[in-house]
Amino acid sequence: MRTLRHSPPPASAVHEGDPMSDSFQDALAGLAAIVGDKHVIAPGPDQEPYVVDWRGRYHGRAVAVVKPGSTAEVAAVVKLCAARRLAIVPQGGNTGMCGAATPDDRAGNVVIRLDRMRAVRDVSPLANTITVEAGCILAEVQNAARDVDRHFPLSLGAEGSCQIGGNISTNAGGTAVLRYGPTRDLVLGLEVVLPDGRIFNGLRALRKDNTGYALKQLFIGAEGTLGIVTAAVLKLFAPPRSSALALLKLQGVEQALEIMQRLRGTVGDRLGSLEIMSRSQIEAIAATVPHVTIPFELTTPWYLIVELTDTLPGIDLDEPLATVLAAAMEAKLAEDAILATNLAQAKAIWAVRHSVSEGNKRSGYVVSHDSVVPLERQAAFVTNVEARINAAVPHARVAMHGHIGDGNIHVIALIDRARCQDPAVTAALVAQINEIVDDETAAQGGAISAEHGIGITNRGRLARVTDPLDIDLMRDIKRLLDPHGLMNPGKIFGTGAA
Repeated sequence: MRTLRHSPPPASAVHEGDPMSDSFQDALAGLAAIVGDKHVIAPGPDQEPYVVDWRGRYHGRAVAVVKPGSTAEVAAVVKLCAARRLAIVPQGGNTGMCGAATPDDRAGNVVIRLDRMRAVRDVSPLANTITVEAGCILAEVQNAARDVDRHFPLSLGAEGSCQIGGNISTNAGGTAVLRYGPTRDLVLGLEVVLPDGRIFNGLRALRKDNTGYALKQLFIGAEGTLGIVTAAVLKLFAPPRSSALALLKLQGVEQALEIMQRLRGTVGDRLGSLEIMSRSQIEAIAATVPHVTIPFELTTPWYLIVELTDTLPGIDLDEPLATVLAAAMEAKLAEDAILATNLAQAKAIWAVRHSVSEGNKRSGYVVSHDSVVPLERQAAFVTNVEARINAAVPHARVAMHGHIGDGNIHVIALIDRARCQDPAVTAALVAQINEIVDDETAAQGGAISAEHGIGITNRGRLARVTDPLDIDLMRDIKRLLDPHGLMNPGKIFGTGAA
C-alpha cells in the first residue's frame, strides 16, 4: 500500500470528500500501521461484499474495510477514526434484514469487520458459560458448547454465517425464543470498544450483579450505534437429548393458538419451538429454492411446526405430543398432523422453515415486516393486515411466517420486480404497505420490530410510531456516548442523531 504524507486531522465534521484524497490516503496508511496492509481493503472491487447489504438493497462506500485481530487493535482503529472524524460502521456477518451494517454513501466511512477475532476464550461447564470473541460464527459457538456437552440455544437461518457480535448488536431472536428467550437473555457480560476508543470491560460471568446500572444492556440491540462489541460471556444449557417434532395443517391462526395453550398445559417447558408459515410462504420456497424439498402436501392455509425437547435421554416425547395432537384433531383444530419418525424427517421440515428468507429474496421485491403483537391479538392481526394489503395492493403476494409462541409474525409482501423499476414508485408502494402493517400493529398493541431491528429500513417507521419521549431518551444516550455521531451514523435515527 502506498504511504503518503501525514495530514492534520480535520476540525469537526465527518469527511465528505474524495476517497482518494491525501487525507484519506493517510488514513489508509494509519489503519494499515495498526492491523497490517493485508487487513485493510481500499476502495475498489474487493470492497463490494462489505458495502452492499445481504439483500442487495443498500449500496454504500468506504474509505477502508478494516479487519483488526484483537480488542486492542479495534480500540486503536476507533481512536484513529475518532481523531479524523471518520464514520465507523461495525459489521458482523452482513446477514441483517434492515441495512444496519451497511455504510451510507458518504466518503468518510470505515467498515470494521471482526472476522479475525474468532477465539473461544473460555468454556466453563461448571458455570454453564462460554466466552467468545465477537467474530465467532454462531454455528461455531454452538459447536464449542456441544464439545463440552452443553447447548447454546440461539438458532436462526443464517447461523452458518452470522457472527455473534452481530447477533448481540441486533438482539437476534430465532426459533428458540419461546423456551430460552432472545439474545439479550443469553448474555451475561460484554466487552465493548466505545466511540472514543475506550474499552468497556464488562466481561463478567456473574449470574447476579446488582452493582449499579446494567451497562451491558445498552449495547445489546443498539445495532452498533453506541460501540463495537468485541467479546461476550454467554449462557449455556444442558443439551436436548430427547425430542419430538410434528407438522400440523391448520385452517387459521386461532387454531394454532389453541393448540399452543393445550401443549403448554400438558408438556410445559418441554415446548421448545412453535413456528407458523402460511401456504403462500411455503409456495414461494417451493418455487425458488430447488435444494429444499417440501415433505408434505399443501392442502391448508397454515402450517405449524411443533418441537418438544427434554434434557433427559430416552424420554418418549412422541407419546405426549401424539396425544395432544390427536385431541386437537378430534376437536377440529387441525386438519392433519405429521409426526417426524426420524432425524432426517425432522431436518427436512426445519429446512423449509429456515429457507424463508432465501425463498422470499428469490421471489420478487420483498417488503418485509417484523411485527410483534400480544398472543391473543395475533389472529386478528394477520387477518386484518392481509385483507388490507390485498385491497390496497392487489398485485402483491402476501406471505407470512413467524414465531407464534412469542407473538412475532413476519408479514411479507412479494412484488414483481418489473413493477419496481422506478425508485419513486417503489418507495411509494413500500410506504403504503408499511403504513398498513404499522397501523394494524399499533391497533393490536404491538411493536414494529421484534428481532430484526431498525437499521436503515425502519428508521422512518420508528419515528412515526414511537413515543417521542422514547426517541428523545435514546438520542440522549447516543449523544452522551457518541457526541460526534460517528458510530454507525444514519442507523435507527437517521442522520444528525448526535
